[in-house]
Amino acid sequence: MNFLAHSFLTFNDGQIVGQFLEDFIRNKDRYSFPKEIQDGITLHRAIDTFTDSHPAIHEAKKVFSPLVRLYAGAFVDVSLDYFVANDLQLNSLQGWKDHSLKVYRVLHEHYEFLPDNFRYMLTKMEQDNWLYNYRHDQNIKFSMRNVLNKAKYLDKDIPVFEAFLDNKDILQKCYDDFFPDLLAHAKAENELLQLRK
Repeated sequence: MNFLAHSFLTFNDGQIVGQFLEDFIRNKDRYSFPKEIQDGITLHRAIDTFTDSHPAIHEAKKVFSPLVRLYAGAFVDVSLDYFVANDLQLNSLQGWKDHSLKVYRVLHEHYEFLPDNFRYMLTKMEQDNWLYNYRHDQNIKFSMRNVLNKAKYLDKDIPVFEAFLDNKDILQKCYDDFFPDLLAHAKAENELLQLRK
């Protein structure tokens, strides 16, 4: 899952921070954070593990794997944020705006815990309101372009965005089959985390 989905699958402010930090810290550093942030890191990992093993995600990867092979999961992650952002059963348009603003506020309130590379990205994320704007095709194109630019062994002109557009119906079905299961899994994982207090 990508930024929006991870930020949505949280149950307190500290978990929001931890969900974002997971991709920006070394494993050995995770225990240096307050408990709620550690819980967010743990939850992020549980979400990723569940996502990688879900049959609907295996189907979604087939859209991108002929183009990018082992990188297919990264493009599925970006695609899923589009469907999360447009899922009005989860949240209204205003609700998604409010959620995005809350996430930026929480991250700033915990700024001392953010590594420099994340602080730099947060500035850009907030300026362009990535979280709310994942609902638009052009923002997905931008995110996919970023993945291509960061990937060492991929041609920068691979038409992954075109594959996303051409296969929206397939990806939507994969999302519909997957996200309710993920939501239930995240809630169960959070309950386990609360028992460890």
